Amino acid sequence: MERKQAQRQMDGDEAVHHPSRNTRKRICMIAYSNYELDNRVRRYAETLASRGDDVHVISLSTDQFRSPLEDFHGVTVHRVQHRNFDERSKWSYAGRLLRFLWRSSRTLRRLHRQNRFDLIHVHNMPDFLVFSAWYPKLTGAKIILDIHDIVPELFQSKFKTSLASGYVSLLKMIEWLSVRFADHIIVSNHLWRDTLIGRSLSKEKCSVFVNHVDPKIFFRHARTRKDDRIIILFPGSFQWHQGLDIAMEAFAKVRIQVPSAEFHLYGPGDESEAELKRLASHLSLGESVKFFEKVVLDRIADVMANADLGVVPKRANSFGNEAYSTKIMEFMSQGVPVVASRTKIDTYYFSDDVVEFFPSGDSDAMAEAMLKVINNRERRDQLIARGYDYAERNGWDLKQQEYTGLVDALCAGQTHREQTDSHNGQLPIDAHGHKDDICGGESVQDLPRMASRKAATD
Repeated sequence: MERKQAQRQMDGDEAVHHPSRNTRKRICMIAYSNYELDNRVRRYAETLASRGDDVHVISLSTDQFRSPLEDFHGVTVHRVQHRNFDERSKWSYAGRLLRFLWRSSRTLRRLHRQNRFDLIHVHNMPDFLVFSAWYPKLTGAKIILDIHDIVPELFQSKFKTSLASGYVSLLKMIEWLSVRFADHIIVSNHLWRDTLIGRSLSKEKCSVFVNHVDPKIFFRHARTRKDDRIIILFPGSFQWHQGLDIAMEAFAKVRIQVPSAEFHLYGPGDESEAELKRLASHLSLGESVKFFEKVVLDRIADVMANADLGVVPKRANSFGNEAYSTKIMEFMSQGVPVVASRTKIDTYYFSDDVVEFFPSGDSDAMAEAMLKVINNRERRDQLIARGYDYAERNGWDLKQQEYTGLVDALCAGQTHREQTDSHNGQLPIDAHGHKDDICGGESVQDLPRMASRKAATD
């Protein structure tokens, strides 16, 4: 009986209601991720819920003991499928995606009959998850497809496949169909926007929202650690394009000069972790390298605040070259200096004034950059101060009105370009008063080289 009741909850037969809420819009989000850990999805959903909207999220669970239905910070979360990070092939991964497509589509159809959603916001991966919203679309709901990662390039990088292969061509066709099914596309950075405009979508149909820091979570947390260790931190996935093997080799060189240094990695505990542990053992790093389970989003700021250095060692000859590093601005918000590889995307958004860059793939250069920040007090203080400033001027509290404006415009039957026109043709103005070209609501120059501008005016 309890199992059947839980299944009915997962399918949307029993919903958590908020009778006291002053509902303005009814919105459902779908994401093949754990909602509690997904910064991007939570930022959107909780922003809408905080203004009184009725927000539901259909998502995964990575904790099999957690309730399939929960009110989480004012958002009704429906966990319809459990996931273990043990996919050993593209086919096992695809099978789980298709199962989630079916379950989310069934749950959304039942919820829509109860709630009559105004808008469905679907998050990739995969792109084809947008088709789970077929029933609400038939009844007039507007559909947003939020492209966190461009799938063909990620597939090519993860499975070492040629971009001209049949698999990648199929993914590009799915991307093209998915984009046309949606009413509006959100892209997670400007480089990928340009790629998608070149092959799948029109400029008028897209907006860019990078992963801005949410000040409700990433406010300045107090440092509670008082020992003399030097903690170097990496939180995130352990995929090959992240370059953690390079970071491990660099750390081995750093530890020779800084014996009190420790390298802490927070991640999903998948097969990649086992490979990194073998590398750490091969390098005789012993207890100086520590692996921790991925922590919930609400705790990661505390973890960061107690680190001395954050590292982002992505490979520039892979998918990581254009994948925006959310953790850079999160480190900045907690006063942690950042050492990062010089990738196309990170040099687009950040300058040498706010990040200590090193040539991607070079463990010797990474070690030198880490030692420079650790040993040079003046450089470290400069990175901390300018990083704080950058994070404050590019926080979600300054960008959330663009997102809620997009939602309201779509629900009112306007395009986002029509919404811009309704503001008397005024373009957004960045923190320095500059008017810049936009793509569906986000200034292209709000983020890139912001710290350089600041330095020039100081």
